[in-house]
Amino acid sequence: MKQRVFFKLLLAFLFVIVVATGTLDLLVRRSWEDSLRHETEAALRQKVAMFADRVNHERLLSPQKLVELVSQQAAARATIIDPQGKVIADSSAEPDAMENHAQRPEFREALQGGVGTATRKSATVGVEYLYVAAPVSGGAVRLAYPLQAIQEARRRIRYELLFSSLAAFLVAMVVAALYARSVSTRLRRIVGFASQVAQGDLSTRLDEDSGDEIGAVAHSLDATTKKLQENFEALQTSRDQLETLLNSMQEAVVAVNREGRVQWANRRMEKLLPTGVRPNAAVVETIREPNFLATIQAALRDRSVSTKRASSIVPGKIFNVTAAPMAGGGAVAVLHDLTEIERVEKTRRDFIANVSHELRTPLTNVQGYAETLLETVGEDGPNREFLEIIRKNAARMTRITEDLLILAKVESGEQKLDLHPVSPAALLEDAAENFRENELSGSMELIIQNHAVQCVSADRNAAFQVFRNLIDNALKYAASGGRLEIGSRDVEGAVEFFVHDYGPGIASEHLPRLFERFYRVDKARSRESGGTGLGLAIAKHIVRVHGGAIWAESELNHGSIFFFTLPATTDVS
Repeated sequence: MKQRVFFKLLLAFLFVIVVATGTLDLLVRRSWEDSLRHETEAALRQKVAMFADRVNHERLLSPQKLVELVSQQAAARATIIDPQGKVIADSSAEPDAMENHAQRPEFREALQGGVGTATRKSATVGVEYLYVAAPVSGGAVRLAYPLQAIQEARRRIRYELLFSSLAAFLVAMVVAALYARSVSTRLRRIVGFASQVAQGDLSTRLDEDSGDEIGAVAHSLDATTKKLQENFEALQTSRDQLETLLNSMQEAVVAVNREGRVQWANRRMEKLLPTGVRPNAAVVETIREPNFLATIQAALRDRSVSTKRASSIVPGKIFNVTAAPMAGGGAVAVLHDLTEIERVEKTRRDFIANVSHELRTPLTNVQGYAETLLETVGEDGPNREFLEIIRKNAARMTRITEDLLILAKVESGEQKLDLHPVSPAALLEDAAENFRENELSGSMELIIQNHAVQCVSADRNAAFQVFRNLIDNALKYAASGGRLEIGSRDVEGAVEFFVHDYGPGIASEHLPRLFERFYRVDKARSRESGGTGLGLAIAKHIVRVHGGAIWAESELNHGSIFFFTLPATTDVS
Protein backbone atom coordinates (compact mmCIF):
# COMPACT_ATOMS: atom_id res chain seq x y z
CA MET A 1 0.00 0.00 0.00
CA LYS A 2 2.88 2.29 0.85
CA GLN A 3 4.49 1.85 -2.61
CA ARG A 4 1.19 2.19 -4.43
CA VAL A 5 0.31 5.46 -2.70
CA PHE A 6 3.86 6.77 -3.04
CA PHE A 7 4.11 6.07 -6.79
CA LYS A 8 0.60 7.28 -7.46
CA LEU A 9 1.39 10.60 -5.81
CA LEU A 10 4.77 10.75 -7.56
CA LEU A 11 3.21 10.07 -10.97
CA ALA A 12 0.56 12.69 -10.32
CA PHE A 13 3.21 15.25 -9.39
CA LEU A 14 5.30 14.22 -12.44
CA PHE A 15 2.34 14.72 -14.76
CA VAL A 16 1.57 18.14 -13.29
CA ILE A 17 5.22 19.23 -13.47
CA VAL A 18 5.66 18.02 -17.08
CA VAL A 19 2.49 19.75 -18.22
CA ALA A 20 3.39 22.95 -16.35
CA THR A 21 6.98 22.96 -17.62
CA GLY A 22 5.97 22.23 -21.24
CA THR A 23 3.25 24.87 -21.16
CA LEU A 24 5.62 27.42 -19.65
CA ASP A 25 8.36 26.61 -22.18
CA LEU A 26 5.96 26.89 -25.12
CA LEU A 27 4.36 30.13 -23.98
CA VAL A 28 7.59 31.83 -22.92
CA ARG A 29 9.46 30.81 -26.08
CA ARG A 30 6.65 31.88 -28.41
CA SER A 31 6.19 35.12 -26.55
CA TRP A 32 9.91 35.82 -26.68
CA GLU A 33 10.10 35.03 -30.41
CA ASP A 34 7.17 37.31 -31.16
CA SER A 35 8.68 40.04 -29.02
CA LEU A 36 12.09 39.67 -30.69
CA ARG A 37 10.54 39.80 -34.16
CA HIS A 38 8.51 42.89 -33.33
CA GLU A 39 11.54 44.62 -31.85
CA THR A 40 13.65 43.76 -34.90
CA GLU A 41 10.94 45.04 -37.23
CA ALA A 42 10.53 48.24 -35.21
CA ALA A 43 14.30 48.80 -35.27
CA LEU A 44 14.42 48.26 -39.02
CA ARG A 45 11.60 50.74 -39.48
CA GLN A 46 13.57 53.37 -37.60
CA LYS A 47 16.76 52.54 -39.50
CA VAL A 48 15.04 52.53 -42.90
CA ALA A 49 13.52 55.93 -42.11
CA MET A 50 17.04 57.26 -41.32
CA PHE A 51 18.32 55.52 -44.47
CA ALA A 52 15.63 57.26 -46.58
CA ASP A 53 16.39 60.62 -45.01
CA ARG A 54 20.08 60.18 -45.72
CA VAL A 55 19.46 59.25 -49.36
CA ASN A 56 17.28 62.32 -49.82
CA HIS A 57 19.98 64.67 -48.45
CA GLU A 58 23.29 62.94 -49.28
CA ARG A 59 25.16 64.61 -52.16
CA LEU A 60 28.73 63.53 -51.59
CA LEU A 61 28.64 59.74 -51.58
CA SER A 62 27.65 57.55 -54.46
CA PRO A 63 24.66 55.23 -54.01
CA GLN A 64 26.89 52.14 -53.74
CA LYS A 65 29.12 53.72 -51.11
CA LEU A 66 26.09 54.94 -49.28
CA VAL A 67 24.42 51.47 -49.11
CA GLU A 68 27.68 49.90 -47.94
CA LEU A 69 28.03 52.52 -45.19
CA VAL A 70 24.37 52.18 -44.12
CA SER A 71 24.58 48.38 -44.19
CA GLN A 72 27.58 48.51 -41.92
CA GLN A 73 25.91 50.95 -39.52
CA ALA A 74 22.51 49.23 -39.51
CA ALA A 75 23.92 45.67 -39.52
CA ALA A 76 21.48 44.89 -42.32
CA ARG A 77 21.49 44.57 -46.06
CA ALA A 78 20.80 47.95 -47.74
CA THR A 79 19.26 48.47 -51.18
CA ILE A 80 18.29 51.52 -53.29
CA ILE A 81 15.59 50.96 -55.95
CA ASP A 82 14.35 53.33 -58.66
CA PRO A 83 10.61 53.86 -59.30
CA GLN A 84 10.55 51.15 -62.05
CA GLY A 85 11.89 48.51 -59.64
CA LYS A 86 15.44 48.43 -60.91
CA VAL A 87 18.09 48.03 -58.19
CA ILE A 88 20.44 51.03 -58.21
CA ALA A 89 22.73 49.89 -55.38
CA ASP A 90 22.86 46.87 -52.99
CA SER A 91 25.25 46.09 -50.15
CA SER A 92 25.26 42.30 -50.69
CA ALA A 93 24.97 41.77 -54.47
CA GLU A 94 25.71 43.32 -57.83
CA PRO A 95 22.77 45.53 -58.85
CA ASP A 96 23.00 44.47 -62.50
CA ALA A 97 22.69 40.83 -61.51
CA MET A 98 19.56 41.40 -59.46
CA GLU A 99 16.10 40.98 -60.88
CA ASN A 100 13.55 43.77 -61.09
CA HIS A 101 11.85 44.54 -57.75
CA ALA A 102 8.76 46.20 -59.12
CA GLN A 103 6.54 43.33 -57.91
CA ARG A 104 8.03 43.10 -54.43
CA PRO A 105 5.24 43.78 -51.89
CA GLU A 106 7.35 45.99 -49.64
CA PHE A 107 8.46 48.04 -52.67
CA ARG A 108 4.93 48.56 -54.00
CA GLU A 109 3.75 49.63 -50.55
CA ALA A 110 6.70 52.06 -50.23
CA LEU A 111 5.91 53.61 -53.66
CA GLN A 112 2.42 54.31 -52.32
CA GLY A 113 3.95 56.46 -49.57
CA GLY A 114 3.99 53.98 -46.68
CA VAL A 115 6.53 51.74 -45.03
CA GLY A 116 6.33 48.27 -46.53
CA THR A 117 7.36 45.02 -44.82
CA ALA A 118 7.70 41.42 -46.04
CA THR A 119 9.41 38.18 -45.09
CA ARG A 120 10.80 35.77 -47.71
CA LYS A 121 13.85 33.98 -48.91
CA SER A 122 16.12 36.12 -51.08
CA ALA A 123 16.42 34.84 -54.66
CA THR A 124 19.84 36.51 -54.95
CA VAL A 125 21.70 35.33 -51.84
CA GLY A 126 19.43 32.43 -50.83
CA VAL A 127 18.87 33.65 -47.25
CA GLU A 128 15.51 34.39 -45.54
CA TYR A 129 15.17 38.10 -44.77
CA LEU A 130 12.84 40.52 -43.07
CA TYR A 131 12.42 43.35 -45.61
CA VAL A 132 11.42 46.92 -44.67
CA ALA A 133 11.14 49.57 -47.45
CA ALA A 134 10.47 53.31 -47.28
CA PRO A 135 9.83 55.86 -50.08
CA VAL A 136 12.48 58.39 -51.21
CA SER A 137 12.56 60.90 -54.02
CA GLY A 138 13.28 58.92 -57.16
CA GLY A 139 12.32 55.48 -55.81
CA ALA A 140 12.62 53.63 -52.52
CA VAL A 141 15.21 52.38 -50.07
CA ARG A 142 15.11 48.99 -48.34
CA LEU A 143 16.79 47.29 -45.39
CA ALA A 144 16.85 43.51 -45.11
CA TYR A 145 17.64 41.76 -41.81
CA PRO A 146 18.57 38.06 -42.02
CA LEU A 147 16.12 35.94 -39.96
CA GLN A 148 18.86 33.39 -39.44
CA ALA A 149 20.11 35.55 -36.59
CA ILE A 150 16.66 35.44 -35.00
CA GLN A 151 16.57 31.64 -35.47
CA GLU A 152 19.99 31.31 -33.85
CA ALA A 153 18.85 33.45 -30.92
CA ARG A 154 15.65 31.38 -30.71
CA ARG A 155 17.62 28.12 -30.59
CA ARG A 156 19.89 29.54 -27.93
CA ILE A 157 16.97 30.71 -25.85
CA ARG A 158 15.21 27.33 -26.34
CA TYR A 159 18.27 25.49 -25.02
CA GLU A 160 18.46 27.84 -22.06
CA LEU A 161 14.72 27.42 -21.37
CA LEU A 162 15.00 23.65 -21.75
CA PHE A 163 17.92 23.52 -19.35
CA SER A 164 16.13 25.75 -16.87
CA SER A 165 12.94 23.70 -17.19
CA LEU A 166 14.87 20.47 -16.68
CA ALA A 167 16.58 21.88 -13.60
CA ALA A 168 13.22 23.10 -12.27
CA PHE A 169 11.68 19.67 -13.09
CA LEU A 170 14.39 17.83 -11.18
CA VAL A 171 14.03 20.13 -8.17
CA ALA A 172 10.23 19.79 -8.32
CA MET A 173 10.51 16.00 -8.57
CA VAL A 174 12.71 15.88 -5.48
CA VAL A 175 10.25 18.06 -3.59
CA ALA A 176 7.31 15.98 -4.90
CA ALA A 177 9.03 12.72 -3.91
CA LEU A 178 9.69 14.05 -0.41
CA TYR A 179 6.10 15.24 -0.09
CA ALA A 180 4.71 11.97 -1.50
CA ARG A 181 6.88 10.03 0.95
CA SER A 182 5.58 12.21 3.81
CA VAL A 183 1.95 11.66 2.77
CA SER A 184 2.59 7.93 2.31
CA THR A 185 4.18 7.69 5.76
CA ARG A 186 1.26 9.51 7.39
CA LEU A 187 -1.26 7.29 5.58
CA ARG A 188 0.72 4.21 6.61
CA ARG A 189 0.50 5.32 10.25
CA ILE A 190 -3.28 5.75 9.89
CA VAL A 191 -3.58 2.27 8.34
CA GLY A 192 -1.51 0.78 11.16
CA PHE A 193 -3.70 2.58 13.68
CA ALA A 194 -6.84 1.21 12.04
CA SER A 195 -5.37 -2.31 12.08
CA GLN A 196 -4.68 -2.08 15.81
CA VAL A 197 -8.23 -0.88 16.44
CA ALA A 198 -9.60 -3.72 14.29
CA GLN A 199 -7.60 -6.18 16.43
CA GLY A 200 -9.27 -4.81 19.56
CA ASP A 201 -6.57 -2.43 20.85
CA LEU A 202 -8.73 0.60 21.61
CA SER A 203 -6.06 2.23 23.78
CA THR A 204 -3.86 3.14 20.78
CA ARG A 205 -3.80 6.81 19.71
CA LEU A 206 -2.69 8.86 16.70
CA ASP A 207 -0.30 11.76 17.29
CA GLU A 208 -1.06 14.08 14.37
CA ASP A 209 -0.29 17.79 14.65
CA SER A 210 -0.90 18.97 11.07
CA GLY A 211 -4.03 20.89 10.20
CA ASP A 212 -4.60 19.55 6.68
CA GLU A 213 -7.24 17.03 5.56
CA ILE A 214 -5.14 14.01 6.54
CA GLY A 215 -4.66 15.55 9.97
CA ALA A 216 -8.41 16.12 10.21
CA VAL A 217 -9.03 12.45 9.31
CA ALA A 218 -6.49 11.36 11.92
CA HIS A 219 -8.10 13.54 14.61
CA SER A 220 -11.55 12.16 13.70
CA LEU A 221 -10.31 8.56 13.88
CA ASP A 222 -8.60 9.26 17.18
CA ALA A 223 -11.76 10.82 18.65
CA THR A 224 -13.88 7.95 17.30
CA THR A 225 -11.58 5.38 18.87
CA LYS A 226 -11.63 7.21 22.19
CA LYS A 227 -15.44 7.33 22.17
CA LEU A 228 -15.56 3.69 21.11
CA GLN A 229 -13.29 2.74 24.00
CA GLU A 230 -15.51 4.61 26.45
CA ASN A 231 -18.64 2.93 25.07
CA PHE A 232 -16.97 -0.48 25.09
CA GLU A 233 -15.85 -0.04 28.70
CA ALA A 234 -19.37 1.04 29.68
CA LEU A 235 -20.80 -1.93 27.80
CA GLN A 236 -18.33 -4.28 29.44
CA THR A 237 -19.21 -2.88 32.86
CA SER A 238 -22.90 -3.29 32.12
CA ARG A 239 -22.30 -6.83 30.87
CA ASP A 240 -20.31 -7.72 34.00
CA GLN A 241 -23.09 -6.33 36.17
CA LEU A 242 -25.71 -8.27 34.22
CA GLU A 243 -23.64 -11.46 34.44
CA THR A 244 -23.21 -10.99 38.19
CA LEU A 245 -26.93 -10.38 38.56
CA LEU A 246 -27.85 -13.46 36.50
CA ASN A 247 -25.38 -15.65 38.36
CA SER A 248 -26.78 -14.48 41.70
CA MET A 249 -30.34 -15.40 40.71
CA GLN A 250 -31.96 -18.48 42.21
CA GLU A 251 -33.81 -19.07 38.94
CA ALA A 252 -32.06 -20.81 36.07
CA VAL A 253 -31.66 -18.61 32.97
CA VAL A 254 -30.62 -19.63 29.45
CA ALA A 255 -30.50 -17.56 26.24
CA VAL A 256 -30.62 -18.89 22.68
CA ASN A 257 -30.06 -17.21 19.32
CA ARG A 258 -32.58 -17.13 16.48
CA GLU A 259 -31.35 -20.55 15.26
CA GLY A 260 -32.10 -22.11 18.64
CA ARG A 261 -28.45 -22.42 19.74
CA VAL A 262 -27.35 -21.68 23.30
CA GLN A 263 -25.68 -18.29 23.69
CA TRP A 264 -25.16 -18.22 27.45
CA ALA A 265 -26.53 -19.57 30.73
CA ASN A 266 -26.14 -18.54 34.36
CA ARG A 267 -24.50 -20.66 37.06
CA ARG A 268 -27.84 -21.91 38.36
CA MET A 269 -28.59 -23.43 34.96
CA GLU A 270 -25.10 -24.96 34.79
CA LYS A 271 -25.56 -26.60 38.21
CA LEU A 272 -29.12 -27.67 37.44
CA LEU A 273 -28.22 -29.87 34.47
CA PRO A 274 -26.00 -32.90 35.14
CA THR A 275 -24.24 -32.55 31.76
CA GLY A 276 -23.94 -28.76 31.95
CA VAL A 277 -24.67 -26.32 29.15
CA ARG A 278 -22.66 -26.35 25.91
CA PRO A 279 -22.39 -22.91 24.27
CA ASN A 280 -23.30 -22.76 20.55
CA ALA A 281 -24.94 -26.18 20.76
CA ALA A 282 -28.61 -26.63 19.85
CA VAL A 283 -30.75 -26.19 22.95
CA VAL A 284 -32.57 -29.45 22.16
CA GLU A 285 -29.27 -31.28 22.71
CA THR A 286 -29.14 -29.93 26.27
CA ILE A 287 -32.79 -29.92 27.36
CA ARG A 288 -35.28 -32.27 25.71
CA GLU A 289 -38.34 -31.36 27.81
CA PRO A 290 -41.26 -30.82 25.35
CA ASN A 291 -42.92 -27.95 27.21
CA PHE A 292 -39.59 -26.16 27.64
CA LEU A 293 -38.83 -26.47 23.92
CA ALA A 294 -42.40 -25.37 23.09
CA THR A 295 -41.97 -22.11 25.03
CA ILE A 296 -38.64 -21.42 23.30
CA GLN A 297 -40.14 -22.08 19.86
CA ALA A 298 -43.18 -19.89 20.62
CA ALA A 299 -40.92 -17.00 21.68
CA LEU A 300 -38.75 -17.38 18.56
CA ARG A 301 -41.63 -17.90 16.13
CA ASP A 302 -44.35 -15.58 17.47
CA ARG A 303 -42.07 -13.01 19.18
CA SER A 304 -44.30 -13.20 22.26
CA VAL A 305 -43.95 -14.27 25.89
CA SER A 306 -44.84 -17.93 26.48
CA THR A 307 -45.22 -19.79 29.79
CA LYS A 308 -45.56 -23.53 30.47
CA ARG A 309 -44.95 -26.01 33.27
CA ALA A 310 -42.13 -28.51 32.82
CA SER A 311 -41.71 -31.59 34.98
CA SER A 312 -39.04 -33.64 33.21
CA ILE A 313 -36.08 -31.26 32.97
CA VAL A 314 -34.70 -32.63 36.23
CA PRO A 315 -36.24 -35.77 37.80
CA GLY A 316 -38.42 -34.92 40.79
CA LYS A 317 -38.55 -31.18 40.09
CA ILE A 318 -41.29 -29.00 38.62
CA PHE A 319 -40.50 -25.73 36.84
CA ASN A 320 -42.55 -22.85 35.52
CA VAL A 321 -40.78 -21.95 32.23
CA THR A 322 -41.22 -18.42 30.87
CA ALA A 323 -39.62 -17.63 27.51
CA ALA A 324 -39.49 -14.11 26.06
CA PRO A 325 -38.05 -12.81 22.76
CA MET A 326 -34.91 -10.67 22.79
CA ALA A 327 -34.65 -7.44 20.83
CA GLY A 328 -31.73 -8.53 18.67
CA GLY A 329 -33.25 -11.91 17.83
CA GLY A 330 -33.28 -15.07 19.88
CA ALA A 331 -35.03 -15.69 23.17
CA VAL A 332 -34.32 -15.98 26.89
CA ALA A 333 -35.95 -18.58 29.15
CA VAL A 334 -36.29 -18.36 32.94
CA LEU A 335 -37.00 -21.51 34.99
CA HIS A 336 -38.83 -20.92 38.28
CA ASP A 337 -38.52 -23.90 40.60
CA LEU A 338 -42.01 -24.77 41.83
CA THR A 339 -41.06 -28.05 43.47
CA GLU A 340 -41.22 -26.85 47.08
CA ILE A 341 -44.31 -24.74 46.44
CA GLU A 342 -46.05 -27.73 44.85
CA ARG A 343 -45.01 -29.93 47.76
CA VAL A 344 -46.34 -27.49 50.35
CA GLU A 345 -49.52 -26.97 48.33
CA LYS A 346 -50.07 -30.71 48.04
CA THR A 347 -49.46 -31.14 51.75
CA ARG A 348 -51.98 -28.43 52.49
CA ARG A 349 -54.56 -29.93 50.14
CA ASP A 350 -54.03 -33.39 51.59
CA PHE A 351 -54.31 -32.05 55.11
CA ILE A 352 -57.53 -30.20 54.34
CA ALA A 353 -58.98 -33.22 52.56
CA ASN A 354 -58.01 -35.57 55.38
CA VAL A 355 -59.27 -33.28 58.11
CA SER A 356 -62.52 -32.64 56.23
CA HIS A 357 -62.99 -36.35 55.66
CA GLU A 358 -62.34 -37.15 59.32
CA LEU A 359 -64.71 -34.42 60.49
CA ARG A 360 -67.62 -35.59 58.37
CA THR A 361 -68.54 -38.58 60.57
CA PRO A 362 -68.48 -36.85 64.00
CA LEU A 363 -70.29 -33.82 62.57
CA THR A 364 -72.95 -36.06 61.08
CA ASN A 365 -73.33 -37.75 64.46
CA VAL A 366 -73.57 -34.42 66.31
CA GLN A 367 -76.16 -33.16 63.84
CA GLY A 368 -78.14 -36.42 64.08
CA TYR A 369 -78.14 -36.49 67.86
CA ALA A 370 -79.15 -32.80 68.01
CA GLU A 371 -82.06 -33.44 65.66
CA THR A 372 -83.10 -36.50 67.74
CA LEU A 373 -83.03 -34.50 70.96
CA LEU A 374 -85.03 -31.72 69.30
CA GLU A 375 -87.73 -34.24 68.43
CA THR A 376 -87.95 -35.41 72.07
CA VAL A 377 -88.11 -31.88 73.50
CA GLY A 378 -91.34 -29.98 73.25
CA GLU A 379 -91.74 -26.61 71.62
CA ASP A 380 -91.34 -24.92 75.00
CA GLY A 381 -88.62 -27.21 76.34
CA PRO A 382 -85.97 -25.56 78.49
CA ASN A 383 -83.02 -26.73 76.28
CA ARG A 384 -84.58 -26.44 72.83
CA GLU A 385 -82.81 -23.17 72.02
CA PHE A 386 -79.40 -24.66 72.80
CA LEU A 387 -80.12 -27.80 70.83
CA GLU A 388 -81.15 -25.68 67.80
CA ILE A 389 -77.87 -23.77 67.98
CA ILE A 390 -75.94 -27.05 68.09
CA ARG A 391 -77.85 -28.38 65.06
CA LYS A 392 -77.32 -25.23 62.97
CA ASN A 393 -73.59 -25.01 63.68
CA ALA A 394 -73.15 -28.71 63.04
CA ALA A 395 -74.92 -28.27 59.69
CA ARG A 396 -72.73 -25.28 58.86
CA MET A 397 -69.54 -27.18 59.71
CA THR A 398 -70.75 -30.06 57.55
CA ARG A 399 -71.18 -27.69 54.60
CA ILE A 400 -67.70 -26.25 55.21
CA THR A 401 -66.11 -29.70 55.22
CA GLU A 402 -67.96 -30.64 52.06
CA ASP A 403 -66.83 -27.44 50.32
CA LEU A 404 -63.27 -28.01 51.52
CA LEU A 405 -63.31 -31.50 50.04
CA ILE A 406 -64.66 -30.17 46.74
CA LEU A 407 -62.05 -27.39 46.66
CA ALA A 408 -59.23 -29.81 47.45
CA LYS A 409 -60.32 -32.13 44.62
CA VAL A 410 -60.58 -29.27 42.12
CA GLU A 411 -57.19 -27.79 43.05
CA SER A 412 -55.40 -31.13 42.99
CA GLY A 413 -56.90 -32.15 39.67
CA GLU A 414 -58.56 -35.23 41.16
CA GLN A 415 -61.95 -34.01 39.96
CA LYS A 416 -61.88 -34.91 36.29
CA LEU A 417 -64.10 -32.90 33.97
CA ASP A 418 -66.49 -34.64 31.61
CA LEU A 419 -66.38 -32.10 28.78
CA HIS A 420 -69.18 -32.06 26.22
CA PRO A 421 -70.66 -29.41 23.94
CA VAL A 422 -73.40 -27.66 25.93
CA SER A 423 -75.67 -24.84 24.83
CA PRO A 424 -75.66 -21.70 27.01
CA ALA A 425 -79.45 -21.94 27.19
CA ALA A 426 -79.20 -25.33 28.93
CA LEU A 427 -76.74 -24.00 31.50
CA LEU A 428 -78.94 -20.96 32.16
CA GLU A 429 -81.99 -23.25 32.59
CA ASP A 430 -80.05 -25.34 35.14
CA ALA A 431 -79.19 -22.12 36.98
CA ALA A 432 -82.84 -21.01 36.91
CA GLU A 433 -83.93 -24.35 38.35
CA ASN A 434 -81.44 -23.94 41.19
CA PHE A 435 -82.79 -20.43 41.77
CA ARG A 436 -86.37 -21.68 42.06
CA GLU A 437 -85.36 -24.43 44.51
CA ASN A 438 -83.50 -22.04 46.80
CA GLU A 439 -85.48 -21.18 49.91
CA LEU A 440 -84.31 -17.55 49.73
CA SER A 441 -85.63 -16.92 46.22
CA GLY A 442 -89.21 -16.17 47.20
CA SER A 443 -88.77 -12.41 47.43
CA MET A 444 -86.67 -12.00 44.22
CA GLU A 445 -87.46 -12.06 40.52
CA LEU A 446 -85.19 -13.95 38.08
CA ILE A 447 -84.58 -12.49 34.59
CA ILE A 448 -82.79 -14.57 31.92
CA GLN A 449 -80.98 -12.80 29.04
CA ASN A 450 -79.52 -15.36 26.65
CA HIS A 451 -77.81 -13.74 23.63
CA ALA A 452 -75.21 -16.45 22.91
CA VAL A 453 -75.48 -18.69 19.86
CA GLN A 454 -72.21 -20.62 20.30
CA CYS A 455 -71.99 -23.81 22.30
CA VAL A 456 -69.41 -24.23 25.04
CA SER A 457 -67.14 -27.13 25.91
CA ALA A 458 -67.96 -27.76 29.55
CA ASP A 459 -68.76 -30.24 32.29
CA ARG A 460 -72.46 -29.52 32.84
CA ASN A 461 -72.40 -30.49 36.53
CA ALA A 462 -69.29 -28.38 37.20
CA ALA A 463 -70.78 -25.40 35.33
CA PHE A 464 -74.01 -25.85 37.34
CA GLN A 465 -71.90 -25.72 40.52
CA VAL A 466 -70.41 -22.37 39.39
CA PHE A 467 -73.87 -20.91 38.74
CA ARG A 468 -75.18 -22.34 42.04
CA ASN A 469 -72.39 -20.73 44.07
CA LEU A 470 -72.82 -17.36 42.31
CA ILE A 471 -76.63 -17.38 42.67
CA ASP A 472 -76.48 -18.52 46.32
CA ASN A 473 -74.01 -15.73 46.97
CA ALA A 474 -76.35 -13.19 45.34
CA LEU A 475 -79.40 -14.46 47.28
CA LYS A 476 -77.56 -14.30 50.61
CA TYR A 477 -75.98 -10.87 50.20
CA ALA A 478 -78.25 -9.00 47.78
CA ALA A 479 -81.78 -10.14 48.60
CA SER A 480 -82.81 -6.50 49.07
CA GLY A 481 -82.29 -5.83 45.35
CA GLY A 482 -85.63 -7.28 44.31
CA ARG A 483 -84.41 -9.00 41.11
CA LEU A 484 -81.60 -11.12 39.75
CA GLU A 485 -80.40 -11.27 36.14
CA ILE A 486 -78.46 -14.13 34.57
CA GLY A 487 -77.42 -14.35 30.95
CA SER A 488 -74.81 -15.01 28.30
CA ARG A 489 -73.30 -13.45 25.17
CA ASP A 490 -70.76 -14.47 22.54
CA VAL A 491 -67.19 -13.16 22.76
CA GLU A 492 -64.13 -14.05 20.71
CA GLY A 493 -63.46 -17.77 21.14
CA ALA A 494 -65.71 -18.10 24.20
CA VAL A 495 -69.11 -17.44 25.75
CA GLU A 496 -69.38 -14.93 28.59
CA PHE A 497 -71.91 -15.65 31.36
CA PHE A 498 -72.99 -13.23 34.07
CA VAL A 499 -74.98 -13.08 37.32
CA HIS A 500 -76.20 -9.56 38.06
CA ASP A 501 -77.77 -8.58 41.38
CA TYR A 502 -79.07 -5.17 42.46
CA GLY A 503 -78.08 -5.32 46.10
CA PRO A 504 -75.88 -2.97 48.15
CA GLY A 505 -72.79 -3.65 45.99
CA ILE A 506 -69.19 -4.23 46.96
CA ALA A 507 -66.53 -1.60 47.67
CA SER A 508 -63.70 -1.52 45.10
CA GLU A 509 -60.99 -2.42 47.65
CA HIS A 510 -62.62 -5.84 48.19
CA LEU A 511 -62.89 -6.84 44.51
CA PRO A 512 -59.29 -8.17 44.07
CA ARG A 513 -59.73 -10.60 47.01
CA LEU A 514 -63.30 -11.79 46.47
CA PHE A 515 -62.24 -15.20 45.15
CA GLU A 516 -59.84 -16.02 48.00
CA ARG A 517 -60.71 -18.80 50.44
CA PHE A 518 -62.74 -17.69 53.49
CA TYR A 519 -62.58 -14.02 52.41
CA ARG A 520 -65.75 -12.18 53.50
CA VAL A 521 -66.74 -8.60 52.82
CA ASP A 522 -69.16 -8.57 55.81
CA LYS A 523 -68.09 -11.32 58.23
CA ALA A 524 -70.99 -10.89 60.67
CA ARG A 525 -73.58 -11.07 57.90
CA SER A 526 -71.84 -14.08 56.39
CA ARG A 527 -72.12 -16.03 59.62
CA GLU A 528 -75.80 -15.14 59.96
CA SER A 529 -76.50 -16.35 56.40
CA GLY A 530 -74.60 -19.57 56.92
CA GLY A 531 -72.01 -18.96 54.19
CA THR A 532 -68.76 -20.95 54.21
CA GLY A 533 -66.56 -18.39 52.39
CA LEU A 534 -65.50 -21.06 49.88
CA GLY A 535 -68.14 -20.79 47.17
CA LEU A 536 -66.39 -18.16 45.06
CA ALA A 537 -63.02 -19.90 45.45
CA ILE A 538 -64.57 -23.14 44.20
CA ALA A 539 -66.18 -21.30 41.27
CA LYS A 540 -62.83 -19.71 40.35
CA HIS A 541 -61.00 -23.04 40.24
CA ILE A 542 -63.73 -24.77 38.25
CA VAL A 543 -63.71 -21.98 35.64
CA ARG A 544 -59.91 -22.03 35.40
CA VAL A 545 -59.85 -25.81 34.94
CA HIS A 546 -62.22 -25.27 32.00
CA GLY A 547 -59.75 -22.77 30.52
CA GLY A 548 -61.91 -19.71 31.25
CA ALA A 549 -61.71 -16.64 33.47
CA ILE A 550 -63.85 -15.21 36.25
CA TRP A 551 -64.07 -11.70 37.66
CA ALA A 552 -66.44 -9.28 39.37
CA GLU A 553 -67.51 -5.70 38.82
CA SER A 554 -69.36 -3.71 41.46
CA GLU A 555 -70.09 -0.29 42.85
CA LEU A 556 -71.59 0.58 46.22
CA ASN A 557 -75.38 0.95 46.09
CA HIS A 558 -75.45 -0.14 42.43
CA GLY A 559 -75.34 -3.90 42.73
CA SER A 560 -72.70 -6.41 41.57
CA ILE A 561 -72.01 -8.39 38.38
CA PHE A 562 -70.05 -11.65 38.41
CA PHE A 563 -68.69 -12.69 35.00
CA PHE A 564 -67.10 -15.94 33.87
CA THR A 565 -66.19 -17.34 30.46
CA LEU A 566 -66.17 -20.86 29.07
CA PRO A 567 -64.40 -21.78 25.80
CA ALA A 568 -66.63 -22.03 22.74
CA THR A 569 -66.73 -25.12 20.57
CA THR A 570 -67.92 -25.82 17.03
CA ASP A 571 -68.56 -29.50 17.75
CA VAL A 572 -72.27 -29.84 18.62
CA SER A 573 -72.49 -33.63 18.28
